[in-house]
Amino acid sequence: MTPPALTWLYAPGDRPRVVAKALAAGADVVVIDLEDAVAPDRKEYARACTAELLTDPQPVPVHVRVNALNGPLAAADLAAVAALPGLSGLRLPKVTSPGQVAAVAEATGGPPLYALLETALGVERAYAIAAAHPSLRGIALGEADLRADLGVRGDAGLDWSRARVVVAARAAGLAPPSQTVHPDTRDLEGLAASCAHGRALGFLGRAAIHPRQLPIIERAYLPT
Repeated sequence: MTPPALTWLYAPGDRPRVVAKALAAGADVVVIDLEDAVAPDRKEYARACTAELLTDPQPVPVHVRVNALNGPLAAADLAAVAALPGLSGLRLPKVTSPGQVAAVAEATGGPPLYALLETALGVERAYAIAAAHPSLRGIALGEADLRADLGVRGDAGLDWSRARVVVAARAAGLAPPSQTVHPDTRDLEGLAASCAHGRALGFLGRAAIHPRQLPIIERAYLPT
């Protein structure tokens, strides 16, 4: 049985050298980002670079976070990468309805999908989204956008939403969700404390934006 992924390392799609370093950094999954990490005038370049890379199988599983499904770029992102042999999964940002998941599944032919819930509406519909389609393999929060949508400050204001996605994933028969990124890459003590809190809430593993965060996440989530 394949052990669950504990570390998910993001890399911007328009920086091939950074992606190459991420692939060698030891993460369980590398997530190539076509969304928030890429400036508007570099979206096409990021998409082309990612498609070229994924023409061949990769040494570790590679997921691609496409652009927002309700925007003008997602369809081109999906068409460019969904059928490539190097792709192991698609991460769908700002999902707010099960219909969005089903539509992507039907359009792409069934690569594993992961829904990111980043709004109050997405969190409210967490179970319906988690149960939307057999191709959906996981859900997770996007806490930066969710914090802005809810208008909360500090960490405690998101704990209800965190518990919600943990329960929704379990009820839908999915793996426990991974935690969102800890944005301060030098705050390793804060990262460790946040991981301990996430584990207590029922999360499993965490997304990272720098290789130095990976050992902290692994220590927090490996079995004792």
